[in-house]
Parts: sequence; C-alpha cells; structure tokens
Amino acid sequence: MKILVTGANGQLGRCIQDLAKETEHAGHHYFFTDVAELDICNYSAIDDYVKAHRPDVIINAAAYTAVDNAEDDIENAYKLNRDAVDNLARIAKEYNIYFIHISTDYVFSGEACHPYRVDAAIAPKSIYGKSKAAGEEKIKSSGCNASIIRTSWLYSEYGKNFVKTMLRLGSERESINVVCDQIGGPTYAGDLAKVILACIKTNIDKEGVEIYHFANEGTISWYDFTQAIMEISKIKCKVNSIFTSEYPAKAPRPAYSVFDLSKTRQEIWADIPYWRESLILTIKKLQE
Repeated sequence: MKILVTGANGQLGRCIQDLAKETEHAGHHYFFTDVAELDICNYSAIDDYVKAHRPDVIINAAAYTAVDNAEDDIENAYKLNRDAVDNLARIAKEYNIYFIHISTDYVFSGEACHPYRVDAAIAPKSIYGKSKAAGEEKIKSSGCNASIIRTSWLYSEYGKNFVKTMLRLGSERESINVVCDQIGGPTYAGDLAKVILACIKTNIDKEGVEIYHFANEGTISWYDFTQAIMEISKIKCKVNSIFTSEYPAKAPRPAYSVFDLSKTRQEIWADIPYWRESLILTIKKLQE
C-alpha cells in the first residue's frame, strides 16, 4: 500500500515516521512530505504529485496550530486549515484515495459538562477552531472517503509542545503558574500515530466520512498534568494553580476538552493507554 503523509516534519509526522520503520508497518510504501516537497495549498502541485506517485491513502498531519497567532493571522490559518484540506479532499475524491485528516477539540465550545461525542454540535470560539471546523466541512462536502480524527493536548518527544515547555521551565525556575480550570485529555503523538495506521486497516474500504475522537484515557487539568510532569521527571519546581482569567491569552481556550472515546475503542483500538503511562514513556525518551 502507498501512503502519502503531509506535515511529515511535525511531531505527529515524526511519530508516523518512527512507526513506519516497525515490522508491522514496513510492508507499506510511504511518501513523507512537508512544504518543501509538497505545497498542499497548491492544488496543481498535489495533483501532479498524486499522478506521479499514485498513493492509496493520504494522511494529512499538516496544520496551522499557532492558536494565539491565528487570531491575527486569519488568512494563513484558513489557507492551511481549510483551503489546503479542501485541495486534499478534492484530490482524494478524484483519484479514489482514502483520506485521513487530523482535527481538534477546538471545534467545540468547551462549555460541555460531559464528554464530547463524535456527533456533538460544533461551536468553535477561536479562529484556530473555526478554521479547523471549516476544514472538516470541506471534507464532508467533497464526497471523498475519509476519516476525521479529532485530538487534544498533543505532545511528543519532537517539536514544540506543552510537555517539553514545562520540562524546560521547570529546570529554569523555582515555580511556575499553570491554569487549573481547563480540563481535557493529553494525547501522546505516538499513540495517535498508531490509531491513524490502524484506522487504515479498518476504514479504507468504507464509504463516506467517519469521525473519531482520540486522546489517551483519563481526564486531567493542565495544572495536574504539570504536577505529573514534574514528579515523573524528578524536577523540583513548585507548580502554582491559577484560573484562566489570571492568564490572559489572545485566543479563548476550551474549558472542557474531554472526548467520548467509545467509537474509537470499538472500531479501532480497544486498549487505549492511560495518559500517565504514555507520559512516563515520553519523558524517559527525552531524558535518555
């Protein structure tokens, strides 16, 4: 099977690359691309690439993820999160390619009091969330066969992410302030990569668009997550809890980003790791 991966230099793309080297997935032929190899904002460029390489699957791991910057950089946020996704979905439809796209908890309002089901109404509050929601709509209207996987609080040993930032700040400072009233589910990008490749097996022959939610098992606040990071890494930095109102940000953050994972458990991965297990493994990799 030929699999085209966009955004291959990001943390999720890097984890997919690692997974592709394992025996179970080594039989596939991967095309790992980032903007230097393939500009997904250019429809003709994608068309030419697909004609040349004929992939069976496209995994879109590319996105504009600078949440606060997006509030001012609206054009580029929509260019990558909506227009580029539209390009990929249209190509997927034209060439009968199975399309997997990664979306986000930010498509929801964050005002729920129970885990978000895959069919919950979307109501994004930030430009980032609105642009990602617009990308989802482009996939649905394209007529392609696709799986949209929404995720939250993504981290890994690669790139810039919350875990690496807290490890750095914890080693530099005696104390740090972290919000305690935003609740969600951390996601290790390596686990998300496993779900994506498993999704190919289960969904490649399905018609229409399937939506899944994925995060590691368990629910936690950013404050408690940071406490766990410091404890596991044995960094002696005091973590102070503060409210969102005390930490102003340009873009609004969801107060509640907990997913209902039942569809993912039933159809793709029954034994999703608990967030702490994956965090321990990641910190171990970073400290090696």
